[in-house]
Amino acid sequence: MNEAQWQADLQHARQQRLFNNVAAGSVNQVLEAFHARELEAGEILLSPFNRNEHLYLLVKGRLRVYLGSPDNQPVGTLKVGDCAGEISLIDNQPPSAYVVASEPSRVLRLHRSALIGLFEQSPDLMHNLLSLLCERVRTGNRSLLDSEQNANVDSLTGAYNRRWLEHVFDRESTRCAFNRQPLSMLMLDVDHFKAYNDQHGHLAGDYALSLVAQTLRGQLRPKDSLIRYGGEEFVILLPEIGEQEARGIGERLRLALQHIPSFYAPIGVLPGVTLSIGLAQMRHQDSLPSLVARADSALYRAKQQGRNCLCG
Repeated sequence: MNEAQWQADLQHARQQRLFNNVAAGSVNQVLEAFHARELEAGEILLSPFNRNEHLYLLVKGRLRVYLGSPDNQPVGTLKVGDCAGEISLIDNQPPSAYVVASEPSRVLRLHRSALIGLFEQSPDLMHNLLSLLCERVRTGNRSLLDSEQNANVDSLTGAYNRRWLEHVFDRESTRCAFNRQPLSMLMLDVDHFKAYNDQHGHLAGDYALSLVAQTLRGQLRPKDSLIRYGGEEFVILLPEIGEQEARGIGERLRLALQHIPSFYAPIGVLPGVTLSIGLAQMRHQDSLPSLVARADSALYRAKQQGRNCLCG
């Protein structure tokens, strides 16, 4: 990180969020205390292995934020006007992430001692810095939530995956048992799916699976969970639903697919598919594997009876 020449510009500085509503005299003091530094592309500005005693204001270029290692995917991007180093500056701990220049960049650096003195003179400056920090935390929380949701969702169909099934079963089985409410499971299999793929191609099969998921999802309550269990198999968890009501729901879902003889896809008009369905209601002391096993056994009987039907 090399020292750089720069010209303090009060009018330009007042446009930065850090200086919003800060008196001109205080802004000038900050600008006089700043020192400019140039970063080359790929140069590390902050690292968890090096303590930080500076606040950095990005005035040119772009910085990327990495957790764990700069070899990982970036979790955030800092643009002109953003600050870096404020967390480690406030709590006097090493930075929690790597901040790396993704292109030639320029930052203005302010030492901790100068910043503390400026806070005493300008509460608005401290308020702005805390606002930027809160925005960073909220953005990070949204990214973590998005990552967690994506980890639980099947990318092809938009249904939940088996990882989510384990989580939601623990939650719903406990809740239903505590409230003395039933819980049912439907296991569904797309009929003759291998033959469908062989005849129409695997891309057509992907569109058919997406159709199944979309059709099923439109028939379910928000509290129900549609899970792609694997390949052409789906599982639906129905909390507070007993065996008889679950049977009616399963039949409705089966007929919804049966009544779609063909559908439009980006590769053209494709034939629809049908479902075989197995039903099982949770028993006392049931585990997820035991409930799945009974639903799968009922599904096997549905296939044996000619498919496109429900057993259980």
